[in-house]
Amino acid sequence: MAALETSRGTTLRNAFGNVFSFFILILIGVLAFSIRLFSVIKYESVIHEFDPYFNYRVTQFLTKSGIYEFWNWFDDRTWYPLGRVIGGTVYPGLTLTAGTIWWLLNSLNIPLSVETVCVFTAPIFSAFASWATYLLTKEVKGTGAGLTAAALLAMVPSYISRSVAGSYDNEAVAIFALIFTFYLYIKTLNTGSLFYATLNAIAYFYMVCSWGGYTFIINLIPMHVLLCIVTGRYSSRLYVAYAPLVVLGTLLASLVPVVGFNAVMTSEHFASFLVFIIIHVVALVYYIKGVLSEKMFKVAVTLILSLGAIVCCAVIAVLIALVASSPTMGWSGRSLSLLDPTYASKYIPIIASVSEHQPPTWPSYFMDINVLAFLVPAGIIACFSPLSDASSFVVLYIVTSVYFSGVMVRLMLVLAPAACIMSGIALSEAFEVFTRSIKFQLPGSSVHSQVDVGVKSSENSLPQNDVAKTDKTEDTLKERPSRKNRKKEKEPVAVEKPSVRSKIEKKLLVLPLEASIISIFLLVLLGAFYVVHCVWAAAEAYSAPSIVLTSHSHDGLHVFDDFREAYAWLSHNTEVDDKVASWWDYGYQTTAMANRTVIVDNNTWNNTHIATVGTAMSSPEKAAWEIFNSLDVKYVLVVFGGLVGYPSDDINKFLWMVRIGGGVFPHIKEPDYLKDGQYRIDSEATPTMLNCLMYKLSYYRFVETDGKAFDRVRRTEIGKKHFKLTHFEEVFTTHHWMVRIYKLKPPKNRIRGKTKKSKSKSSGTTTKRSRSGKKNPWH
Repeated sequence: MAALETSRGTTLRNAFGNVFSFFILILIGVLAFSIRLFSVIKYESVIHEFDPYFNYRVTQFLTKSGIYEFWNWFDDRTWYPLGRVIGGTVYPGLTLTAGTIWWLLNSLNIPLSVETVCVFTAPIFSAFASWATYLLTKEVKGTGAGLTAAALLAMVPSYISRSVAGSYDNEAVAIFALIFTFYLYIKTLNTGSLFYATLNAIAYFYMVCSWGGYTFIINLIPMHVLLCIVTGRYSSRLYVAYAPLVVLGTLLASLVPVVGFNAVMTSEHFASFLVFIIIHVVALVYYIKGVLSEKMFKVAVTLILSLGAIVCCAVIAVLIALVASSPTMGWSGRSLSLLDPTYASKYIPIIASVSEHQPPTWPSYFMDINVLAFLVPAGIIACFSPLSDASSFVVLYIVTSVYFSGVMVRLMLVLAPAACIMSGIALSEAFEVFTRSIKFQLPGSSVHSQVDVGVKSSENSLPQNDVAKTDKTEDTLKERPSRKNRKKEKEPVAVEKPSVRSKIEKKLLVLPLEASIISIFLLVLLGAFYVVHCVWAAAEAYSAPSIVLTSHSHDGLHVFDDFREAYAWLSHNTEVDDKVASWWDYGYQTTAMANRTVIVDNNTWNNTHIATVGTAMSSPEKAAWEIFNSLDVKYVLVVFGGLVGYPSDDINKFLWMVRIGGGVFPHIKEPDYLKDGQYRIDSEATPTMLNCLMYKLSYYRFVETDGKAFDRVRRTEIGKKHFKLTHFEEVFTTHHWMVRIYKLKPPKNRIRGKTKKSKSKSSGTTTKRSRSGKKNPWH
């Protein structure tokens, strides 16, 4: 009867715990969504940054024209005169997701605009990512660690920076897909279920559709499988978790147009195929070991290993042949930049020029993951007690993500989930130890008395064993019980001994009461500091959209809406088929907001085309006019921050234009723009710098603002203040001089030469007519 009541109490406690966990998860989802709404509350519902404007434009086209037109869409408003095939060059996961949400809402008669759906897609999926983190961490260390990790991910600044309302980029849905794929892999590894293995392949397919970072998954999982094989942890569950993922996942990945045959032809995927062969050899060895005798098994293993080595060598030879045929050894430029951090700066300046591709500084770690950086080592230690397949995977995940985040600041986003998982495990284990210590030392605690009884019984076990030995002769004279009765008698003892032993072990882990209370208080204080920092980062650091800028001064808040002002002017004052040239950073925004054709944009797929624009910006005015005129450009847009102190302007980006242009056109040399190795725009600047087009378009009439032409970004007076433009004319400058638009002047009429004296007007006229008549090709 007592055992029945105990089981009922345990069942009721578990049910209450599940319901309580469900409500906590709901609150975590609400937290993850609401903390990302500061950008909408403080500013307005608007798309942020640069790439999201392209995604928004593609989503608009998808909702208007349909899925089939989307796959076949050739965009002639970008990369003029080349154009771009959108359906075959874009990761469609984000666009299809937002389009599906918009279609479902309109089917339910909820008339939301496409822009509204795009703005709130990232906050919605941040809640999904938090729940996926709970599921993943629960498979590793239990419910408490899962809830803690989910709460940490909901607020971590690194993830907030890419998922605020309006940040409509691929990472908005890709991080959820990444975590959910890892969860299904661990779930399959723990259960050996083919159903979860199939779901894992489908989740991987969604990740491939969403982001190019899917290569991280298809390399991390084979690394873990190989680690399990080397450490002797192979099992049938490992085979079920990995083999279907490689086969089905690769087939599904090849269906994505932007990936295609790259799923089997590039070096990023070769590791998965090599481990796929290895796991089959190991599985065959384990199968034969259970069938054959020991002597025959040795012979079979020798044969299998020999054949396996031959097959592996053949595969490696084929892979080497494929890799050797590629100038980049089968790797993409970004992958080579991750493996060799100096590669991009040496060979691909277009990749090195992007700010998010730079290595992070130490303060950026504290800014983006805050106190989690100190909790991660404790979480790694907790994963080794005890070490399981799931815990070894998350350890491998955190190690690799730390390396990649150290190479490229953008990949701090991949580190954030791993840091939250490890910190959740560390906090959960710490709270368990401290609360158990307090619980055991409370006066009148039932658990305390049970442990004392257990300890006493364990201490008395040795004398009882001695008594049993002395009475052995007497027991032999009694009737021996049957085997069934022996099993029945041994079962309670077998259940009872581990419980007493585990309670004794817990008793040994008890900390002093005062130390436990102080430790819990410090952990709560640490969590409060983390929450305050995350809320500040969400409200101040990452909520401002780059399209609308603000600054605080003694006069109050100042709003700089120059970008939209310039794009609106282009939209209303230029012809529909006019071409606009600018640096590639502003291509997506110009196409989406001004609806004008651009020469280059943020896709950066054609380095020569970008180098042509960089060469024009680096050339003297006449040479630049000839380059732009050959591209049928009518307007040139430059971003200038010298008046208001905006540091991300084209003058600060100019050296990258020189480097990229010089990589294709050798007459553009970076030392010509530097004075003793220093980049200067003052009176000490080189003549090449003072006469290039970028300098003139940025500082034209700048001296009229304050009479000194003082640049607030470079903190110096410019070198060349008074000059005129001969081939360009200023048509529009925004209110704060942040965006300046110039129009190419039409070519002048050609003058053949002046005659010294004309005999008469009539004879001259007749001569001209006769000459023109002789040279007319149509007569």
